[in-house]
Amino acid sequence: MKSHAKAVVIGGGVVGCSVLYHLAKAGWTDILLIERSELTSGSSWHAAGGFHTLNGDPNVAKLQAYTVQLYKEIEEISGQSCSLHLTGGVMMADTPERMDFLRLAHAKGRYLGMDTELITPSEAKAMFPLMDETNFVGAMWDPVEGHLDPSGTTHAYAKAARKLGAEIVLRNRVVEMTQEVDGTWNVVTEQGTVKAEHVVNCGGLWAREIGRMVGVELPVLAMEHMYLLTEPMPEVEEFNKSTGREMIGVLDFKGEIYTRQERNGILLGTYEKACKPWSPVNTRWDFGHELLQPDIDRIAPSLEIGFKHFPGIEKAGIKQIINGPFTFALDGNPLVGPVQGLTNFWCACAVMAGFSQGGGVGLALSNWMVHGDPGFDVWGMDVARFGEWATLRYTNAKVRENYSRRFSIRFPNEELPAARPAQTTPLYDTMLANNAVMGDSWGLETPLWFAPKGSEPKDIVSFHRSNDFGPIGEEVRATRERVGVTEIANFAKYEVSGPGAEDFLNRLMTNRMPKTGRIVLTPMLNEFGRLIGDFTIAKAGEERFMIWGSSAAQKYHMRWFEKHLPKDGPRAAEVRIHRFDQTLVGLSIAGPKSRDLLQKLVDVDISTKAFRFMDFREMAVGGAPCMVNRITYTGDLGYEIWMAPAYQRLVYKAIKEAGEEFGLIDFGMRALLSMRLEKNFPTWFRELRPIYGPFEGSMDRFIKLEKNDFIGREAAAREQAAGPKLRRVSFIVDAADADVMGDEPIWAKIGGKDYGTVEKPHGYGAPRFDAGGKEVRGSNAAEGASAVRGIVDGDWRVVGWVTSGGYAHYVEKSMAQGYVPAALAENESAGLFEIEILGHRRPARINVEPPFDPSGEKMRT
Repeated sequence: MKSHAKAVVIGGGVVGCSVLYHLAKAGWTDILLIERSELTSGSSWHAAGGFHTLNGDPNVAKLQAYTVQLYKEIEEISGQSCSLHLTGGVMMADTPERMDFLRLAHAKGRYLGMDTELITPSEAKAMFPLMDETNFVGAMWDPVEGHLDPSGTTHAYAKAARKLGAEIVLRNRVVEMTQEVDGTWNVVTEQGTVKAEHVVNCGGLWAREIGRMVGVELPVLAMEHMYLLTEPMPEVEEFNKSTGREMIGVLDFKGEIYTRQERNGILLGTYEKACKPWSPVNTRWDFGHELLQPDIDRIAPSLEIGFKHFPGIEKAGIKQIINGPFTFALDGNPLVGPVQGLTNFWCACAVMAGFSQGGGVGLALSNWMVHGDPGFDVWGMDVARFGEWATLRYTNAKVRENYSRRFSIRFPNEELPAARPAQTTPLYDTMLANNAVMGDSWGLETPLWFAPKGSEPKDIVSFHRSNDFGPIGEEVRATRERVGVTEIANFAKYEVSGPGAEDFLNRLMTNRMPKTGRIVLTPMLNEFGRLIGDFTIAKAGEERFMIWGSSAAQKYHMRWFEKHLPKDGPRAAEVRIHRFDQTLVGLSIAGPKSRDLLQKLVDVDISTKAFRFMDFREMAVGGAPCMVNRITYTGDLGYEIWMAPAYQRLVYKAIKEAGEEFGLIDFGMRALLSMRLEKNFPTWFRELRPIYGPFEGSMDRFIKLEKNDFIGREAAAREQAAGPKLRRVSFIVDAADADVMGDEPIWAKIGGKDYGTVEKPHGYGAPRFDAGGKEVRGSNAAEGASAVRGIVDGDWRVVGWVTSGGYAHYVEKSMAQGYVPAALAENESAGLFEIEILGHRRPARINVEPPFDPSGEKMRT
C-alpha cells in the first residue's frame, strides 16, 4: 500500500468504486480506495439491483439518467459485464390521488426529456400478466427502468478505475484519522498510515462510524430491507417464450411493493410500514457477507395486498427471502459533498439507490473535488442540507418515517410528524393557542396558517386547493388592507465583523455593501457565475454587518464563507463570522398600518423621512432591545424586528396589544409566500439555484459588475454580454381548483421556431410491448391523461419549467414563476403559453410587472 495519495476513498461498495472511477477519469490517478473486507461487502452484494431515472427532485433525476447511461461505458472500459436488463417499468395507481401523482411525475418528465407515458391498467397487464388490472385506475410507463448484477457492476467500476491508474487495497480497515496543520489527512489503517490531501467517506453501513472518526455525526441509519425470490413460474416462462421479452418492473403504491422478473421467477420487495432499523447506534466492524433473519410476519400486510393485486405471484413457491441492511438519510436522498467545518473531507454515503444514483454521485463528487463545483444542482443530495438538530435519535425517527413512506404520496401541503417538535421558539405554545398549523422549517416549528377558532388546526392534504385556502386568503387581505404580524425566526442570521469584514463581503457579493444604517439586497455567485446565495445585508456599525438568508442553506453558506476567509498572515484575524441560528429570533409586521403600530412601541421617530425604506436601526421595541429592518418579504410597508429569544414574548405581546385598534391579524408562512408571488419576488432554492446565472434569474439590478473583482464577476460579465439564454418570469395562470406546485412543464405555441427548447438528457430507452410482443406507442388511454406524449404537440413545444407558485389571494390570481427562453421572456401575449397542472394544460400569460403595487410605492411610503 502506498504511503501518500492525493485522495483516499474509504469503502468498496458501488458508490466508493464509482467515486474512484470518476476521479481517475477526471485525471486524478494518485488515488487509493481502502476497503475493510472485499468489494461489495456492505449493502451492494445483496441489493435487488433495480434502477430507474424518476426522482422527486428533477436535478437528482438527471444524475440518475446519467447513471443508467454510464453502464455501457464502464462495461466497455473494464471488460466486465453489468448484466444490464433494460426492461422498462410501470408505476400503478389504485386511486385518483395516486393517478394525480403520476400525472405530476409524467409532467416533470417532459422538460427532463424523459419518455414516460400514462397508460391504462390493461396496457400494463399486457406487459406484466401476473396482475389483476381491476385493482388499478391507471399507470405510468417509464422505458428507462430495469435491473443489473450488483456485484458485476461494482467490479466493473473497480476494474475501469484500475485501468485508469487507481489503486485498490482490500482487507484493510481504517481505524483512525487525524489532520495536520497544513490540512493533510493521516488515514491510519491496519496495514499502515496513508497521508492524503483528500478523504472521501463512502463507508456505506459504516459511514456513520467513519464520520465519528473526524467528529461528525452524519444523519444516516441502516434499515432492514426484505425481498423474496419465487421458484420458477410457468407463467413467466410462457410470457418470455411467446413475446421474446422479459416481464417489466412494477411498482404498486398501495401494496408498498416492487416486483420484476428474476430468472424464470419473480423478485418481490417491500417497504413495509412496520419497518425495523439495523444497528441504530453502532455498526460492528466484523459484519460482512451476512444476511439478517427474515421476518415474514413483518411484511405480511404488504404481501397480502400484493398477492391480491398480483394473484399470479401468490401461487408461486418462495425460494428465498433476502433480508439485508441498507443505509438511508432523513429524506431518502444521498449525503454528498464537503463537510462544513472540515478541510477536504468529503461524503458520498446514504446512497440507498446505489444502482440508480451511484454513477451520478461519483460524477458530481469528482467534479466538485477536481474542479471546485459539482457541475450540477445537487442541493437535493448535499450533506449540508441538514443542521445540528439532525441528531442520532432524530435521524432514527425520521429515517423510519421515510422508509415506511417510501411508496407513499407526499402532498404539497403535507407536514410529516416524526421527531417533532425538534426546535421551537418562545412563541411555540402561543402559536398553538392561536390555532396555528405548524410546519417544519429546517428543524424549526414555524406557523404556516391559522385555522378559524373552533376548527381543528390541521391540513387536509391534497393536490388541489384545500382547507387552508380561505383562512390564508383572509390573512393576506387583512395584512394588505390593515396590518399583520408573523414569526420569522426561520430565517438564517449571521454577523460578519472585523476590520476586513467589508472587503470580505465585497469579494463574495455582487452588490455594493451598504453605508452604516442602510440595507442592500445581494446575490452571491460561485466562480462559474452561478447563483449560490441571496441575502439581505445591513451595515450595523463601522466593522459590523448583519446578514439574513435562507434557513435551509445555513451550513451550505457557512461552508462557502469559511472557504473564502483569509487563511493566514495578518489578515487571518480581520474577519469573524458568527451564525446565530435560534439565538436570534424575529417578528415581522406588514401592511399600511404597520408604521402606526410600530410607532406606538418605540421612543424614536420612525416617520418616512426619519426611517426610510431599506434603513436599519437598533432600537427598543416594547421595551426590548431589538434590531429593526425597514423591509418585508410581503412587498408592502413593513418591518423586520429581531431580538434575543428572551425578549420575543415581550415584543409579540406588545405588538398584539398595540395592534388591536388597527385590526391586527396573525399570518403564517403560506400567506407570506402568497404575497411574495404578487410582487414577483423569487425565493432561494426554487427560483435562485446554482444552475442559473444572475441575469437568467432576472437579478440584474443587484449585479454591480463595475464595483470590484467579486467571485464570479467574469462569468457574470460574459453572461450579460452574450445575453442570458433563459429568463425567470412570472405567469398568471387560468387555473381551476389546483395551482402549480413546482416542476411543471411550460408549453409555448411557437411552431417550428427554435427558442432553445428542451433536449433529452439521456439517449436510449426500452420501447413498450403488448402481450404479443408488438411495440405499443402513444395510446395515452388512461382517463384524464394528457393528450400528447413527449415535449412536442403540433405547434406547441415544452420550452421551460415552473419553479414555484400558488394562489395570490389579494390580486385573486393563480400565479407561477419559472424559466423560459430569454427571447420569450417579455412576450405578454395571450394564447402563447400553457402550464400543465395535474395532466391538464392551462392557459398562462407572462406578467412582466408585478400585479400588486408594480411601482413599489407602498413599501417605500
